[in-house]
Amino acid sequence: MTGPFTSLLFDMDNTLFDLVSAKMRACGEVTRRIGAGTAEDLFSYFLRKQGGFEDPGNIRDFMMDHSCYDDDLYMECVSLYREEKLRYLAPYPGVKDTLLLLKASGFRMGIVTDAHLPDTSLRLGRTGLARFFDHIITHEITGAHKPSTLPFLCALVRLNATAKETVLVGDSPRRDIAPGVVLGMRTVYARYGDRFSRPTRDGGADHAIDSFAELLGILGLDGDRYCL
Repeated sequence: MTGPFTSLLFDMDNTLFDLVSAKMRACGEVTRRIGAGTAEDLFSYFLRKQGGFEDPGNIRDFMMDHSCYDDDLYMECVSLYREEKLRYLAPYPGVKDTLLLLKASGFRMGIVTDAHLPDTSLRLGRTGLARFFDHIITHEITGAHKPSTLPFLCALVRLNATAKETVLVGDSPRRDIAPGVVLGMRTVYARYGDRFSRPTRDGGADHAIDSFAELLGILGLDGDRYCL
């Protein structure tokens, strides 16, 4: 381990893997099965204020709006959506090798996510990333959603780390970077995973990266021997 940092906290979705692309591919499978609309049409339902980004009820609303709702077809499409979303999920390039080097360098590592435990377990299992993390803070543990600082404080306690010795990496300026800045962590904006913020917004991050492996340079580590 080098430098003043002992611990790393990561957001999960769109920081470690591309959930948006996986959801879009799954939406495409559903619309093909229904025979109505496009992947982009269905995905837009998941971006609405009502429901939520993970709510399968968005598929029901989509089907109703396209006059093709049927109970059995709806249940089939929800299963199809979940299966295909998971199937298309894969870590970003360099993620596994980078985490391997960070682990070997002695960093304590954790995840802070708004996802619920079942989804978190499935995604980390599918991508093979669970083994790298000492602690995983899901929504059930604190009952608070980001940008509340509570999940991050909980993660620091679990890692037995102070904010000043911790680096936080996330793709959302509002939900990841801003609370990290408030707590006094070194913050790294994963710009490559952010599909929703304005290009000029970084939440006041100390660093911005366009690939996961760039994190090594920030931490003063050499990833060449790992062929990142």
